Amino acid sequence: MVDKSRELKRILVTGGAGFIGGNFIYYLLGSEQVQIANLDLLTYAGHMETIAPIANDLRHRFYQGDIANAETVHTLIQQFRPHAIVNFAAESHVDRSIAGPAGFIHTNINGTYTLLDRALAYWRELPPDARSEFRFLHVSTDEVYGSLGDTGSFTENSPYQPHSPYAASKAASDHLVQAWRHTYGLPTLITHSSNNYGPFQYPEKLIPLTILNAVAGEPLSIYGTGRNVRDWLYVADHCRALWAVLERGRVGETYNIGGNSQRTNLQVVDMICQILDDEIPTSPHRPHLRLKKFVEDRPGHDWRYAIDTTKIKRELGWMPIENFERALLQTTCWYLDNLRWCTAVTASAHHGNAGPDGTPLLRSVTS
Repeated sequence: MVDKSRELKRILVTGGAGFIGGNFIYYLLGSEQVQIANLDLLTYAGHMETIAPIANDLRHRFYQGDIANAETVHTLIQQFRPHAIVNFAAESHVDRSIAGPAGFIHTNINGTYTLLDRALAYWRELPPDARSEFRFLHVSTDEVYGSLGDTGSFTENSPYQPHSPYAASKAASDHLVQAWRHTYGLPTLITHSSNNYGPFQYPEKLIPLTILNAVAGEPLSIYGTGRNVRDWLYVADHCRALWAVLERGRVGETYNIGGNSQRTNLQVVDMICQILDDEIPTSPHRPHLRLKKFVEDRPGHDWRYAIDTTKIKRELGWMPIENFERALLQTTCWYLDNLRWCTAVTASAHHGNAGPDGTPLLRSVTS
């Protein structure tokens, strides 16, 4: 009998108990011949509940640890011997970065440095064939580009203009990745994505927070006028794009990944309210639109994000396939069907941390 394990591509995923990292692991296990080592510190947004269904999958092994700990990273890389490293591990909430930026500096900057440093040492020891096949994929955000006006889209050549501690920490990590490519030759790739949504997103972001607050009859607090625009990317589309970049992307390149679905925050909230009215006809909070509440805008709130996906479409043949309205319905229904998961992941010491206006983060609609 042929040992199939010899055919598996070994992928080290950091932050794989979080939202996008967890979805990426599910995507790989469902469609690709891979073996995965999943390194996650399990901070407030990373949870074992997210990866519980694959706890017994022999192709997936979980390791709890900090990407900024050089010994932890070195030991795991040397033992696992990955063909690729995909870095999702990051602190990612803008309000939290405003209230307390130190954690963002630690994980997003120092952690990325540690991963690069240990990956470079490992890569240099590989035989020539393995060195040429190795990849380091750094998953970043369109927020490094700052804010757009009423027209235009971010391209891979857009200048960096981060406006929050979170965006600045991700911009710094991007520059480190680029430097390790240009200075040391490490075969790196960078992606910038627009706002993700879908299953397993920690309930502090706009879509899951709106769903859960509406179900509970809590106010749906909306920053400013709610007219800020985001390009919404369904997480399954994002995962397909990341695999395409990892498999076929040109070393040293950056690829922007967007959903081609621009909506204002207010439009998104209104759509969710309508879905909930339809899905929960007996809710005492119908119509859910009456729960909306406009609050003072947050500091440095970027006006509009939009992604130009020309490059990834042209070079890798990727484009989003999910329709926003359909995927938002699927996402809303997922949260309604998984309220137990929501309760489990928010029942931590981090639940209810105050945002910059003094209100609990889990009671402020953000994006």
